[in-house]
Amino acid sequence: MSVVTRFAPSPTGYLHVGGARTALYSWLVAKAHGGKFVLRIEDTDRERSTQAAIDAIFDGMQWLGLNWDEQPVYQTHRFPRYQQFVEQLLAEDKAYKCYCSTERLEKMREEQMARGEKPRYDGHCRDNPDAGGDSYVVRFRNPEQGSVVFNDHIRGRIEFANSELDDLIICRSDGTPTYNFCVVIDDWEMGITHVVRGEDHINNTPRQINILQALAAPVPEYAHVSMILGDDGKKLSKRHGAVSVTQYRDDGYLPQAVLNYLVRLGWSHGDQEVFSREEMVRLFKLEDVNKAASAFNTDKLNWLNQHYMKTLPADEVGQALQAQFDALGVDTQQGPACADIVKIQAERVKTLKEMAQLSQYFYQDYEQFDETAAKKHLRPVAKAPLQTVAKRLAALEEWQADSIQQAIQASADELDVGMGKVGMPLRVAVTGGGNSPSLDVTLALLTPTQVQQRIERALAFIAEREAAAQ
Repeated sequence: MSVVTRFAPSPTGYLHVGGARTALYSWLVAKAHGGKFVLRIEDTDRERSTQAAIDAIFDGMQWLGLNWDEQPVYQTHRFPRYQQFVEQLLAEDKAYKCYCSTERLEKMREEQMARGEKPRYDGHCRDNPDAGGDSYVVRFRNPEQGSVVFNDHIRGRIEFANSELDDLIICRSDGTPTYNFCVVIDDWEMGITHVVRGEDHINNTPRQINILQALAAPVPEYAHVSMILGDDGKKLSKRHGAVSVTQYRDDGYLPQAVLNYLVRLGWSHGDQEVFSREEMVRLFKLEDVNKAASAFNTDKLNWLNQHYMKTLPADEVGQALQAQFDALGVDTQQGPACADIVKIQAERVKTLKEMAQLSQYFYQDYEQFDETAAKKHLRPVAKAPLQTVAKRLAALEEWQADSIQQAIQASADELDVGMGKVGMPLRVAVTGGGNSPSLDVTLALLTPTQVQQRIERALAFIAEREAAAQ
């Protein structure tokens, strides 16, 4: 049997973290078996579905590299097909027209709840030849006896008594099919063999299985993954920060880090933490997914992101860094390659957004000195070190990290002071602040002219402070 899995989001919002993890697990099942992974847009909720949300789903999936193997399927394009099966079930007496008014149904539910019963349709129109009216919905004639049993790949054996399931509406009064019916027809006709989805769909599964069996269609295998909780143990939501996949991209995370984090959010393979895409495909098994809810841990995601910033090819990471500079409005045409920034900054930051923010001085002059750093290091005592190192740097024949380091050391030796007495004023002068990678590699990525101009700016700053103090 060829394995076919699907990811079936509703385009009523962005692609969130929980959806992305479901998509990843489904994608891995297909790839591990040499099968197909398909994308289905469940857009039957016409009022809430938007093209912007569809675009965001495509954007997030493509950024993560979860590419689908066929053209996406849109449920709204298949309404005539669903209607054919509604008519078939009616003709076979496996569905019936229900003429019950909204008022009757609401009163029925209120009375059931008052008696402490589970609200469910009472079958008034199921076998009532006198039922009639101008408006009706179509209900599936659910079996009244027996039970539905399925073996969930994550949760094991699950059983529902048919007496607990009411007659599901499969077609609304306006003629549009309902979610549970569309899913059944699509899974059947798309040849879906494995359905991986959230645990909130467990109650839908027995209803869908009964409809599949009524149509003499094959029943796929199911796996229901648990929810994701926030750092505070509550259900992940907007208040936890970035829950949209594309928000993580915009916040400076690499897709490899997000994928690696998502696969471990409920699944494990021994004590291994870092997985390449190839290792995920080879090692992932649905049976190893934890039944318990998973807690989101931002610190772990940051750790993984830094790992990938340090270990992926610098040119590849540099392309993602370029997007961060673009978002800041920083022109990187005149300055070092982004890959070179990655090489010296990856150890120091958690995200590419942070890297770009801290590296703007490589491409443009800073607006002002960091007040704390300037107060501590740009004092009158720093004039001689800055003047001395400026002179030695100007005399260099080769502008390289080694020769720059030698010039700084020679300046300290000449003044008979520690390296810090030269290095810290120089760092503040060149970068505008008190933190940067080592001075030799930092200055090497700037031009000699930039360095000289910034030292002169720092000396002028010291002179202004001196004059103001007199």
